[in-house]
Formats: sequence, structure tokens, C-alpha cells
Amino acid sequence: MTKTWFITGASRGFGREWSIAALERGDSVAATARDTCTLDDLAAKYGDRLLPIQLDVTDRAADFAAVQQAHEHFGRLDVIVNNAGYGQFGMIEEISEDEARAQIETNVFGALWVTQAALPFLRAQGSGHILQVSSIGGISAFQNVGMYHASKWALEGFSQALALEVADFGIKVTLIEPGGFSTDWGGSSAKHATDLPAYDGVRAAATTARASRMSAPGNPNASAAAVLKIVDADEPPLRVFFGEAPLAIATKDYESRLAEWNAWRHVSLLAQG
Repeated sequence: MTKTWFITGASRGFGREWSIAALERGDSVAATARDTCTLDDLAAKYGDRLLPIQLDVTDRAADFAAVQQAHEHFGRLDVIVNNAGYGQFGMIEEISEDEARAQIETNVFGALWVTQAALPFLRAQGSGHILQVSSIGGISAFQNVGMYHASKWALEGFSQALALEVADFGIKVTLIEPGGFSTDWGGSSAKHATDLPAYDGVRAAATTARASRMSAPGNPNASAAAVLKIVDADEPPLRVFFGEAPLAIATKDYESRLAEWNAWRHVSLLAQG
């Protein structure tokens, strides 16, 4: 059976590649972007199977209207992809209030509003699959992107709870956790806080470490085949890494956490009384 997708942030990167992959195999896609002109070539090629929708995901009312429009146009929704987001660079001390709020509004609330808008339709049909685009930064953390981590850890938390809440309705939830990919995440779409000279040394170390993690970035086009495998699976995963690097990062991080929790267990028990 063909599927109907609702994909945010479809103008470039993962969102665009996954839209194309879905359309190429005969599925239909409601593709959102701040500027739908970026989707003109896809509309010309795929016709009525693509529904471009202008959307700023931070606008809750617009999110609900967009999901409603997509459902009315196609008659159902099968796959919801919360892909819209961006990276906020800056040490925690450097982040302004506006920058912090904007990061959370897009990466957390944008995904939350679209998810809430889609759930009544998915519950009514007794099926559906929500893909939340998280990151290795959703389970680990590095210098100079702390606010981005905060947004992705929040996405991970509410999505894990969501998966438990909607399982009995036949709805699946998957957190996609990519490592470094050749998208525009760290390019023109990224935001940068004003530097404090005190952190110049930390910033240099963070830049070197990030370059090492990005030494062999993944291909966004290749990721499309992985997404199709996930949405076609009878029992899709709650979490899945994209790329080779994240598993090693996660293994090191979680082994360290377990060791530290165990080392301080005597204090944990002391706190219990």
C-alpha cells in the first residue's frame, strides 16, 4: 500500500531527500517549508502527489491548520516526520534569552505542535508512524552546542513517553538519531551566539573535536533508504542511529554514566535514609 507523509523542513537536507524518496516510490507527501518556492521543482515533477505547504513550525495554530489541510487533501496521514530544526552554536554563558527561546520554540515546540495536530487523525484510523528527527546530540553532549542539546534531549523525553501513550492506538514512534551528515545543519541554517573571549580556548577545542566527529560525514541521499526501511517495518524501533559514529559515542557515554552512578551508589543510598 502507498503511504501519505507529512514532512516538516522539506526544503533541504533530510526533509527534501526523504520527500523525494517517498514520491519516487509512489507515495504522497505534504511537504512544509518556510518558502515553498524551494519545492517548485518537486511540484512540477510529481504533480498532485506533492502538497507544498508554507509553514513556520513555531506557529501552533499554523501547524494545526497545515496538518488539517494535508489530511483533507489526501484523506489520510500515515507518516509524520518532524524534521524542521536548526543548530544553535554558543557556550551556555553566551546564549541570549532570545536565542534560547527560539531554539526551543523550533526544535521542541514545533515538533510537539505538529505531533499533537496529527494524533487525532492517527488515532481515528488506528494506525500511523511518527518520526522525530533527533540527533546523537539527543543522548550525548558536546561543548558549544548546549542549547541545541537541551532541545533534542527534550524531544527525546516527550517522544519516549508518547510512544508508551499511543501504542494501544496502533501508532508507532521512532526517534532518528543521526551523527554528522553533509546537510546545512552547521552552515547557513545555523545560529551563532556572540562570543565571549573567556571561552576562546574551549571554543577552539570544541571546533577541533567537531571536525574529528565530522571527518567522514554521512550522505543525506543515502539516508532515504534507511528511512523507508523504518516506515515499512512491522515493528519499527523507538530509537535508531543514522551513520557509523553515533554507536561508539553512545557506548562510551553510557558506560561512563553507569560507572559513575555505581561509584556513587553509597551516596544514593545515604540520600534515601
